[in-house]
Amino acid sequence: MALMTGEEYVESMRKLNLQVYMFGEKIENPVDDPILRPSLNSVKATYDLAQMPEYEDLLTAASSVTGEKINRFTHIHQSAGDLVKKVKMQRLCGQKTAACFQRCVGMDAFNAVYSTTYDVDEKYGTSYHENFKKFLTYAQQNDLTTDGAMTDPKGDRSLAPHAQADPDLFLHVVERRPDGIVVRGAKAHQTGIINSHEVLVMPTIAMGEDDKDYAVSFTVPTDSEGIFMIVGRQSCDTRKLENSQMDVGNSEYGGMEALVVFDDVFVPNDRIFLNGEYEFAGVLVERFAGYHRQSYGGCKVGVGDVLIGASAVAAEYNGAERASHVKDKLIEMTHLNETLYCCGIACSAEGTPTKSGNYLIDLLLANVCKQNVTRFPYEIARLAEDIAGGLMVTAPSEKDLKDPKLGAYIDKYFRGVADVSTENRMRIMRLIENLTLGSAAVGYRTESMHGAGSPQAQRIMIARQSNLRMKKKMAKEIAKIKEDK
Repeated sequence: MALMTGEEYVESMRKLNLQVYMFGEKIENPVDDPILRPSLNSVKATYDLAQMPEYEDLLTAASSVTGEKINRFTHIHQSAGDLVKKVKMQRLCGQKTAACFQRCVGMDAFNAVYSTTYDVDEKYGTSYHENFKKFLTYAQQNDLTTDGAMTDPKGDRSLAPHAQADPDLFLHVVERRPDGIVVRGAKAHQTGIINSHEVLVMPTIAMGEDDKDYAVSFTVPTDSEGIFMIVGRQSCDTRKLENSQMDVGNSEYGGMEALVVFDDVFVPNDRIFLNGEYEFAGVLVERFAGYHRQSYGGCKVGVGDVLIGASAVAAEYNGAERASHVKDKLIEMTHLNETLYCCGIACSAEGTPTKSGNYLIDLLLANVCKQNVTRFPYEIARLAEDIAGGLMVTAPSEKDLKDPKLGAYIDKYFRGVADVSTENRMRIMRLIENLTLGSAAVGYRTESMHGAGSPQAQRIMIARQSNLRMKKKMAKEIAKIKEDK
């Protein structure tokens, strides 16, 4: 079974014994919890789309390991064309869900670990690459969702992992046994972890020799003994408990994040991909960050498409779609959104093969892509709020609209264009609120800022990749500068 259906995916998640906590209580059935279910639906969409013939080319690929048809979210990129299809797939998923669909981190981790383990084995004669290929085959054949876990809590940012007052603020090896290792620590802000079958752990920063116990990468099932998850709050999250389709803005899809605690978790030898080879921690981080910064040129663009469309609908319902300034704002939103897409496509098209055979994006262009993502969605959201007007945040509830007494007044005073129902006007306002201020703003706004590294991380990489020496040399040649030896 190389491709699961969406329903098969949901049932596979029911079988896991996940330790999930929220609001101070253990969630016995995360799959059907009303706050968590929309995030599961977003992952389910990646399975449903892969079953549709019209999306087969984007959502599926031929496995480089087995040759079987697999979901592209488990694929190892074999060409620049694969990298381009990845971005197009992510845009499509964003358009269909208007939310974070959560499988990108695993896909990006797969490709970063694939090439890095090859390099480690080449230097040290280890078997990490074969370990990973064995796991990869298992994940592909069973169409598993894997969470890519990189971000440690970090504690005091001025101190290295080994120098922290609490050694567990970076995940690390606490015991090495003949059959494997035992790890302790946590991974923060983990997107989609409660909707994943496996978790692929990676180090979070470049490390020195004193940090070798922190230079660790591995996979384990998400219901392994010692793993538990604490769900993070999202803006307006308890609206999902109110039995209101309208007030949540996007009633079917959503995202989620959690703090994942590894409380002395055992990892067998054949699931270990890095174990003390500290000089490769930075390599793995750089490659994963590059792939994930490329991803934002697809997923955020797809969600942006929905927000632009919602803004245009709001303008129509307000009777303002012909206003020149509204048209200009929609043009500007489109310009910004397509610029992000251009960056995602560009860094993909310029991809090159690694020694291991999979393709790596152009790191400079991927970092430029993510640097733009830290800015443009904020401006798109601002323009959406400008076009929508204050009703997007001051509208009464759905219950008030349906109240026998109050509903008539709300319908009368909050109607815009006469032939558009007040209910439809309020629905589009709530969708814009969801994307710019509500639960989806986690993925579209703040994640755009800090996901795959905060803005300064990209600027450091841009400086490193910019090749100023070559550019200075070209300028001097054109200017006919001859310097003294």
